[in-house]
Amino acid sequence: MRGGSWIGAIIRFVVSAIVLMVMGLILPGFEVLGFLNALLAAVVIALLGWGVEAILGERVSPQSRGIIGFITAAVVIYVAQFLVPGMNVSILGALLASLVVGIIDAFVPTVVR
Repeated sequence: MRGGSWIGAIIRFVVSAIVLMVMGLILPGFEVLGFLNALLAAVVIALLGWGVEAILGERVSPQSRGIIGFITAAVVIYVAQFLVPGMNVSILGALLASLVVGIIDAFVPTVVR
């Protein structure tokens, strides 16, 4: 990665952490305690999503905007809680967060590669 790419990736993770914190305030069943945990959650979710996409193909990515992408994103968000301290997500919270991520991605598509 060039210098600008690293800065862009850092900015995307910071913005993702802020989005996760806001979702924690408004979504039932979704909680992330503190900015550092939210930043870690953003990194973990990105890595899990990348891993799932690498194994199962791009059609499972949230960018596909299909039901499979939606469910995959919800599962990734749900699993992330087991790797991130201070993150608690119910199944409903994961589904709602996946919906919010899908809506945000429809307006501000981002791909970290």
